[in-house]
Amino acid sequence: MNKGTVKFFNESKGYGFIKDLETEKEYFVHVSGLIDEVNENDEVTFELQEGKKGLNAVNVKLA
Repeated sequence: MNKGTVKFFNESKGYGFIKDLETEKEYFVHVSGLIDEVNENDEVTFELQEGKKGLNAVNVKLA
């Protein structure tokens, strides 16, 4: 499991970005990849899965 912080999340559009705490990389997250509801600045754990435009955060849970 990766750990990160929700940098941005737009509830009405259903997507956002998570910044990995270790690598500082940002990953796209879609509402379909969420387990818990998230808000900006929430600490989360997540897994990575290959998407159409690179790696996406999936199985996102509050830490």
